[in-house]
Amino acid sequence: MSGTSEGPEPPAGSALGTVRPPVTERHAAGPSAAGPSAAELRDYRAAFQVAVLAMAVVDHEGQIVSANDALAGLLGTDAAALAARPAADLVDLASDGRTWHAYREVLHGRRSRFRCTRKLKHPDGRSLWAEITVVPMDTPSATGGALLSVADISDRRELQKRLRHLQMHDPVTRLPNRTLFFERLAAALDAPPFQDDSLPPHGRIGLCYLDLDGFKAVNDTMGHRIGDRLLAAVAGRLTDCAERDSSGRSGSHLVARLGGDEFAILVEDSTGTAQLTELANEVLVSLQQPFDLVGRRLSVSASIGVVERASAGTSPTGLMQAADTTLYWAKEDGKARWTLFDPERNAHRMTRQALSSTLRPAVERGEFTLEYQPLVSMADGTVRGVEALVRWNHPQFGLLAPNRFVAIAEEDGTIVQLGRWVLRTACRQARRWQLDHPGEPPLFISVNVAVRQVWDSDLVADVAEILAETGLDAGLLQLELTESAVMGSAGRPLRALQALSDMGVRIAIDDFGTGYSNLAYLSRLPVSVLKLDGSFVRGFRYDDGAHPSPADETIVEAMVQLAHRLGLTVTAECVETAGQAERLRRIGCDTGQGWLYSRAVAPERIAELIGAKRRPGPSGA
Repeated sequence: MSGTSEGPEPPAGSALGTVRPPVTERHAAGPSAAGPSAAELRDYRAAFQVAVLAMAVVDHEGQIVSANDALAGLLGTDAAALAARPAADLVDLASDGRTWHAYREVLHGRRSRFRCTRKLKHPDGRSLWAEITVVPMDTPSATGGALLSVADISDRRELQKRLRHLQMHDPVTRLPNRTLFFERLAAALDAPPFQDDSLPPHGRIGLCYLDLDGFKAVNDTMGHRIGDRLLAAVAGRLTDCAERDSSGRSGSHLVARLGGDEFAILVEDSTGTAQLTELANEVLVSLQQPFDLVGRRLSVSASIGVVERASAGTSPTGLMQAADTTLYWAKEDGKARWTLFDPERNAHRMTRQALSSTLRPAVERGEFTLEYQPLVSMADGTVRGVEALVRWNHPQFGLLAPNRFVAIAEEDGTIVQLGRWVLRTACRQARRWQLDHPGEPPLFISVNVAVRQVWDSDLVADVAEILAETGLDAGLLQLELTESAVMGSAGRPLRALQALSDMGVRIAIDDFGTGYSNLAYLSRLPVSVLKLDGSFVRGFRYDDGAHPSPADETIVEAMVQLAHRLGLTVTAECVETAGQAERLRRIGCDTGQGWLYSRAVAPERIAELIGAKRRPGPSGA
């Protein structure tokens, strides 16, 4: 049983906190002003006895002085039999120290009012909820300490219970809703771990967080009525799975609808990861069975994020964030599956998120730098050009290569701002090399361009502006796009590439041979250079006991011949050995790029290479 005292309350002796007999004008003056008349006292006693509210007068020690018939009926006895009995025992006021202390404070006049709620047993066997109020009595009688009243509030409690149930449950599925789920989750994490002498102590918690795949299509094509029936049917199957899993186990399961087509199964006192993954498997199998709804047969699948961990140190927010992340992985991995939370994968996600949030400000703060990797003539070993490769000097993670942040920049659009900076910086550097070495053939500069730069910015205008600003000839600029981006070009991208080519800018297809490899595009796209993907070049290795791939050599030779017939030049990427370089030269490859010649280096090192031949040897780190 529980009790709660009321507060704050008026001070002892105030008009709000005491019960006094009323004073009439006749009693306001003269000898009779000391108290009510005998007739008035009889009226008070009569009203006390016939009152519907159960009441009793108790003395300073808590003994009942008199009780009315309503209280006697509530307790299943006679009013006279209640005299001299301790009121606290009859209405359970001594069950906890806080309630007992507050009650005694009222009896001794040190507190103006006390109120609590108690669950009592009715004589007919049923339970009832009672609101008990105790107030001091301002009377000259030494035996009358306070007036105790007992109100039956069972109907009110039942109404509150029903309203809470409606507030805490989803009307479509009848499952607990998000509010009740988080209330239960918080309570589970705050509660001490379950103890069973037959089992080792664990104190763990698990969560299956699932989302129906393709539910929106059901709502859109068949209407919300069918959608709601499907949700109710799914809720029934989830409940069955949870009941089967929790049967015979120490912990209980809570199935809740968190909103839309999202559900959760909370496993308190989990026995380990195996229990959660078995439950997730059972849910997937159950949901794979078709649903028969008002003459329609529907099939759905679900993606489930599974999290299982020790309760200690776990917060509701942390658990739900992990579950939400894991659910996203399940969908990303192909849907219709469960995925277990992976701390290492999550750390990578957190790092990616940290990079994403700081990427745009990093461009503005100038945290990026360029390194340059030589593009070497296969015929004579001279450096003909360089590829600009961006690096991020991150204040927390150090020097980051492009594969750590370029994809993020493409997703959030920062690639447009970053790409413009790379283009301007690279062209400015190429022009500086040209001015510093007037007696040598100028190097061309190759810059990678993301397809989003073509769509989301006026790339043609940017290039024209930067060339005019830096004074670099358009023929010394080469723009590299991946094969998948170029081969899908149509409309605006194609017009932009054509305009750039008309300006004299060279267009190169990067990583050629790994994407669409649609040769028909080569005849109508303004492409000048093919850069063969390094996976083909690796098949040329004769060094270090490696076995060359005749198929790769045949494919590369055919692509080189085709490119030359179309008037294109060919660059081989990832050239690492002298044997590869020699074979590529014999096939007719025009330029090479790779660690055999040099890694990506600072612009000062490139200046040292201008006019020099890059003979096979150390990589020139």
